[in-house]
Amino acid sequence: MARYIGAVCKLCRREGGKLYLKGERCFSDKCSVTRRPYPPGQHGQGRFKMSEYGLRLREKQKTRRIYGLLEKQFRGYYTVAAAMKGRTGETMLSLLEGRLDNLMLRSGLASTRAQGRQLVRHNHVLVNGKRVNIPSYAVQPGDKVEVREKSRKIGFIQASLDAAQGRPIPSWVEVDKGNFAAVFRGAPPREELQDPAVREQYVVEYYSR
Repeated sequence: MARYIGAVCKLCRREGGKLYLKGERCFSDKCSVTRRPYPPGQHGQGRFKMSEYGLRLREKQKTRRIYGLLEKQFRGYYTVAAAMKGRTGETMLSLLEGRLDNLMLRSGLASTRAQGRQLVRHNHVLVNGKRVNIPSYAVQPGDKVEVREKSRKIGFIQASLDAAQGRPIPSWVEVDKGNFAAVFRGAPPREELQDPAVREQYVVEYYSR
């Protein structure tokens, strides 16, 4: 399957803010956005006036890159959300937050979504005691996600849990660090999804134009 293999720090700089794609580096002084807070390229420091269409395009691109999805995958979530009851933007974010690779990040079992995706693809993760190797697997409320026992000695998993000690755990995730496990409680409250800030209404307006 196609995937982005370029420098992820360039994506953060292009979108004008931290997307937290590099784990602990994003919280340090080495962060590229902190050191060079302008878009990459020779014209990055120029002045540009953004159009209404450009604003919505950039918001769509930012949200897509935060969750590490290709355009076809991301639009698929919008299509599903648009067919469901409720506010399309919030429903789409709930679907994205319910992905297995995202839950690995939110619980602290991985430092980035890409790392969580790798753990899932390499058969290190169990959902309700059964092996699941599909990163986009939709975790349901009450499902228990855990790292299988043979894989708990992987160094970066413990390092991720240690690094997450000082950061708050989302209210919709119940973490059992001793057993390398987490329980998904349900759809996250919209007010807690503020870091990085996502203007989902712009994404909806972009696709519904």
